[in-house]
Amino acid sequence: MGVRATIVAACMLGALGLMPQGAATAADLIILTNQGATPGVKELAAAFARSSGHKVTVIQEEGAALEQRINTGPADLVTGNPPAIEALVKNGRVVASTVTPFVLAGLGLSVRAGAPKPDISTVEAYKATLLAAKSIGYSRGCSGTNIGEGIAQLGLTEPLKARTIFTSGGPVTDFLARGDFEIGIQQTNIMVGVPGTDYVGPLPGSLNKPCPSSVALLTSSTEQDAARAMITFMISPEAAPLLRKTHVEPAKR
Repeated sequence: MGVRATIVAACMLGALGLMPQGAATAADLIILTNQGATPGVKELAAAFARSSGHKVTVIQEEGAALEQRINTGPADLVTGNPPAIEALVKNGRVVASTVTPFVLAGLGLSVRAGAPKPDISTVEAYKATLLAAKSIGYSRGCSGTNIGEGIAQLGLTEPLKARTIFTSGGPVTDFLARGDFEIGIQQTNIMVGVPGTDYVGPLPGSLNKPCPSSVALLTSSTEQDAARAMITFMISPEAAPLLRKTHVEPAKR
């Protein structure tokens, strides 16, 4: 039975007075998200909350704050790139059987607001744009790794080394809007529509290697039934158009 059908059935049982005691109580879910998955998770959380009656809070944490939340809570679900989730499986922080790929975030390029938009429609045009740029910024996470591999594939690692700035502690567009560099590259879903920047477009061809994110149930969750239902919803047909609204693609299944 799908999530929506389950919810409808639960409501009918409740109306008939047949719901087991305590089963109709709304859960208070907390989802810890990685930066690249946050926009999509927020969209899904809002839809799940509307249809289920559960409260869903999405929190993006990093570093020590994230580790503390995972270790001591409160939190029910966590999203992350595969290596991060695998590490949580190994140290027993998530339920291994619940690890579920749900989204792919492609790479894009932005410039400061009002700056000329360079041509990145082909691999050669993108290469020429990088060579012409006075400075380039990207992060060190999954997107940064994939961007760096693409630059290496073009033979530009050394030529661009002195002009490359690595970011941390926030989206690349935050630094771009301040004028820290001329061109910013990261996942499209966290670049589109950011004030002070203009999104140019996706990286061309095979250089647009997307970053996958998975979701998993934390072993410390006190709302495991609702959390599992949220995972089911995140990979349901209803979730796909909601994810695409945030400029990502559902994970291929």
